[in-house]
Amino acid sequence: MANAAVTTTNKAAVEPKGQQQIKKWLTNEDVRRRFVDVLDKRADAFIASLVALVNESPELAKIDKPETVMTAALQAATLKLPINKNLGFAYIIPYKKSMKVGNKWEQVSQAQFQMGWKGYVQLAERTGQYETINSSVVYEGQVRDVDFITGKIVKGEKISDKVVGYCAYIEMKNGFNKTLYMTREEVEAHALKYSQSYAGDRNKGYKNSPWSTLFDAMAQKTVLKLLISKYGIMSIDTESTELSAALAADSAVIGKDGRTT
Repeated sequence: MANAAVTTTNKAAVEPKGQQQIKKWLTNEDVRRRFVDVLDKRADAFIASLVALVNESPELAKIDKPETVMTAALQAATLKLPINKNLGFAYIIPYKKSMKVGNKWEQVSQAQFQMGWKGYVQLAERTGQYETINSSVVYEGQVRDVDFITGKIVKGEKISDKVVGYCAYIEMKNGFNKTLYMTREEVEAHALKYSQSYAGDRNKGYKNSPWSTLFDAMAQKTVLKLLISKYGIMSIDTESTELSAALAADSAVIGKDGRTT
């Protein structure tokens, strides 16, 4: 018994403070009730997945502002999207932001909610307004040209495994359809403009941004997000409101003020 007690104490001692704080919050009845309010019977499974995510993500476990992990998790829970990073629906991503601490500027780690492109597909499907929705990687040769008036792609044949761009397509139940194609260079420029963490990675050779580690997935999400934002159906019914909320939440952390795309 004594050895077990020592082992438990040592395990707690080596857990980062952020990890300890998150676990403490998740055992708090008031915090748990917030998840139950939006997820009902699925709350316990979601909380368990959040604990697992923090345990397997050293950057989240050591985060300076653990409360931002909870905020991001609640955003995902509200949209009823899983946060298992292997599924690609939604992510809780650590990033660093310059903040004034006392009289000095310091890099403070926080968490942010990030939609995955599969999350946008899921929410669009819930509206019942979309016949088809897709986002994909484009390989060399697959796009011969893009009609500058309609935006439609003139398709070609794949000639290599080199990724040259990304496209998204939506078709509504009423027959309306739209395509967006962006070259890899255009997506890269977009990421550097709107994601300060990615720009920082490029300048310093880091890999802190999801753009650095999951470029293709982020690019697919971006073209689909831009297409839905401009041409998707955004009515005031409950399902479409979820999609609008996702667009807002995903862009609520962009640019110099600490928000990301």
